[in-house]
Amino acid sequence: MYGMRAQDNAPATHFRSDRMCRVNGELYFSTRENTLEGPFENPEAAAREIEAYVARMQLLGAGR
Repeated sequence: MYGMRAQDNAPATHFRSDRMCRVNGELYFSTRENTLEGPFENPEAAAREIEAYVARMQLLGAGR
């Protein structure tokens, strides 16, 4: 993924990574803000929440 975040000073290349992980058998996802979100019952539920999380972050960013 190529792009620049609003707070970045210079163009940079950003790479997607697998943000889902298991902690003590429970499914979570990590964020750029260095938080661990979850637990989720299955990967599909986690994927839905990732989409919702990204949408919330974009709305918060649009209000700046």
